[in-house]
Amino acid sequence: MLRIWVSHQKLWLSGCALLLTIWLVACSSGVASNSTSASTPARNPSVHQAPDTTGGNGASNSGSSPATAPNQKNTAGSSTPSSVDAGPQYLIKTLNVTMQVKDTRKVASDIQAWITATDPRSSSAGADYTQVSDKYYNVSLTFSVQATMYPQIYNYLRDYNVQGSTGGKLVGFKETVQDVSNDYVDTQSRIKNYKGEQTRLLTLLSHAQAVGDIVTIDQKLTEVESNIETSEAHLKLLSSQVTFYTVNLYLQPIIPDVPVPAPQTDTGWSFSSAFGAAFSASLNFGRALLTFLIWLLAFSIYVVPVVIIAWLIRRYRVTIGRLVSPLLATSRPTPPPQSHS
Repeated sequence: MLRIWVSHQKLWLSGCALLLTIWLVACSSGVASNSTSASTPARNPSVHQAPDTTGGNGASNSGSSPATAPNQKNTAGSSTPSSVDAGPQYLIKTLNVTMQVKDTRKVASDIQAWITATDPRSSSAGADYTQVSDKYYNVSLTFSVQATMYPQIYNYLRDYNVQGSTGGKLVGFKETVQDVSNDYVDTQSRIKNYKGEQTRLLTLLSHAQAVGDIVTIDQKLTEVESNIETSEAHLKLLSSQVTFYTVNLYLQPIIPDVPVPAPQTDTGWSFSSAFGAAFSASLNFGRALLTFLIWLLAFSIYVVPVVIIAWLIRRYRVTIGRLVSPLLATSRPTPPPQSHS
């Protein structure tokens, strides 16, 4: 009996040892398979080709916005890059052009007519004409042109003075580009979220019964609708800025230099110069005398009567005295006779 029990114990221990050995082998094989699968990307040649493919495409790198750069870095490790990260770009461009031309007003009229004919939807956003001297003006023009027609206008203004007929030169040509892709997409997302929240609040408001709940939901709904209006106005502004670009044109006149007369040098006495000076002095004296006579003739209506009266008084002063003396004598009172005591 004891031998049979011992033999059963040995068989049970052998079976446990066999099961333990099988379990250890299975665990070790699972760990090996995991380590092999973990090291597989390091040996996958497609992982090394992904950065080369992305970096080799210059247009893809230049066209991506800063917001999509981290996504490209995350997908560089995968063999099939996702196309969801690449989205449309929204740019705001401003072009500042400064020229020097002979006739600024004519050039401004020609450029404005050409832009209007090339882009019928363009509009003038301001004009300023400032006169700097006789027949010369500084001209400042601002246009709002379509983004689709902007490259053609860009090239026209850049090469305008190359034509040679303007007689001018390009002084400054600067383009400013602002990428608003992130702002544009974020604004669209905010509007979508606000409208979803608006729908949810309207549903809650239709089922609310308590007055406090209705007031709270209505206040929140007013705030959400205000956010929707603000976001839509901002999106409308961005849409107009990315659809129409601004072109600022500054025209400066080319003013010719006035020749400065050379200073006269004293060459000494000469007969011709002395005669010329004397004749010039006599002419000046004659002009002065003639001017005096003209003034005297103009005032003769006052001077002549006074002179005639004075001459008559002087000529007939004796006769006038004889006529006046009796009148003076009769007008004098006679003194009273003196009495003699």
